[in-house]
Amino acid sequence: MPTAREIMTPNAECVDAGESLVVAAEKMARLDVGSLPICGSDNRLKGMLTDRDIVIKALAQGKDPASCTAGEFAQGKPVTIGADDDAREILRTMAGHQVRRLPVIDGHELIGMVAFADVARALPDAPVGDLLGAVTND
Repeated sequence: MPTAREIMTPNAECVDAGESLVVAAEKMARLDVGSLPICGSDNRLKGMLTDRDIVIKALAQGKDPASCTAGEFAQGKPVTIGADDDAREILRTMAGHQVRRLPVIDGHELIGMVAFADVARALPDAPVGDLLGAVTND
């Protein structure tokens, strides 16, 4: 069974907690991603920021994305997966939290991101179909 370390995308790029939503959105566009880990000055994971957060929680609320920081949107403890956790644990975590991407942590260090597509490529069809149903809530 493959581990998160084996199927993740390494070298995940963070948005600093103090950076504006404009900077975060520009980074998302440059990287062609819909979410970024939020890291503090200690380089520890503080949360996740999604393009949906920017639109729904900032723009639609009339907030200025140039003056809002990514850290303002880091809510609660981020959902993560350990680098040595296997694909079944990744599936359980994604389904349990209804997420499609997870930061991969080795100790306290962010080492990569694992996405639904990474797991789909690594596993047989049946578990992936189960996850898709759980995540999409259809």
